[in-house]
Amino acid sequence: MKTIAGFLFAAFLLSACNTIHGMGEDIQRGGEKVKEAATDVQQKL
Repeated sequence: MKTIAGFLFAAFLLSACNTIHGMGEDIQRGGEKVKEAATDVQQKL
């Protein structure tokens, strides 16, 4: 029983890492879009 619980816990941790990694990529893309928009506005001024 402890082995099954250990495997489930490990699977949970790995899925959490993938979720956090994906969220980091999304935030990075959002930052790039904001930077591009700021550059566009700066060029128009």
